Amino acid sequence: MTEYKDKKELMDEILNRAELFIDEFSHIREIDKDKTMDGVDRTPAQMVAYQLGWLNLLLQWEEQEQQGITVITPHPDYKWNNLGGLYESFYRQYETYSLQELCGMFRKTVEKILDLTEGYTDAQLFQAGGRKWAASTPSNWPVWKWIHINTVAPFKSFRTKIRKWKKLNCS
Repeated sequence: MTEYKDKKELMDEILNRAELFIDEFSHIREIDKDKTMDGVDRTPAQMVAYQLGWLNLLLQWEEQEQQGITVITPHPDYKWNNLGGLYESFYRQYETYSLQELCGMFRKTVEKILDLTEGYTDAQLFQAGGRKWAASTPSNWPVWKWIHINTVAPFKSFRTKIRKWKKLNCS
């Protein structure tokens, strides 16, 4: 997994990867947002919904911790061994939005993630136990790893998926 020398490097990478990812959707027609393609496991709308779901979970975990609520990761209704169900809930939550609306929500939510990241001290961000929600699994990752695994990593892998989808859609 990529490591970051400081908060700025992490934030720059989030912003860069987010822009590259969401720009891939700029020329997808609205009528194609829910179109499936053999060899690609999600539609364009599902790809953005997936990102929004995880980004909003990160924000929710932090908000709950600040309110003194015990955070249940990944979600009170879903355990780590049922992520497929969690993903389906993301798709249902965002299925009525246009692709343009989803992309706008994505950009706004990335800004919230950047604000969240900026607000952490270096100790909270880079040391294990910086937030209770981040220490809620046996891995006890520092917050930056949670942020990376739910931003930079899927922005890269889903960019590959949307590029493959576009290539197949044009064939």
